[in-house]
Amino acid sequence: MIAAADVMNIAVIVAFITLAAGQILSMVRLVLGPTSGDRILALDTMVINALGLVVVLGIHQGVQIYFEVSLLIAMLGFVSTVALARFLLRGDIIE
Repeated sequence: MIAAADVMNIAVIVAFITLAAGQILSMVRLVLGPTSGDRILALDTMVINALGLVVVLGIHQGVQIYFEVSLLIAMLGFVSTVALARFLLRGDIIE
């Protein structure tokens, strides 16, 4: 019979692998993206994948500081995506 801790460890390993694969695929899209919109979307996806990796790492280690770090990553990712989109659309960030 499989213990609950073993199932949790397996789930964390699967989450690490899938998030890392998503990060690699996003990097490929960042390099090969034909348009600037594709590259911005790839960067935003990379932020989300990094956020997931930090959260899964926090679950794995049982440390709560990683969840606060994930909030900072989420805020910076949102602001940077909005700034890049405004720069592409208008040519400047601050009006």
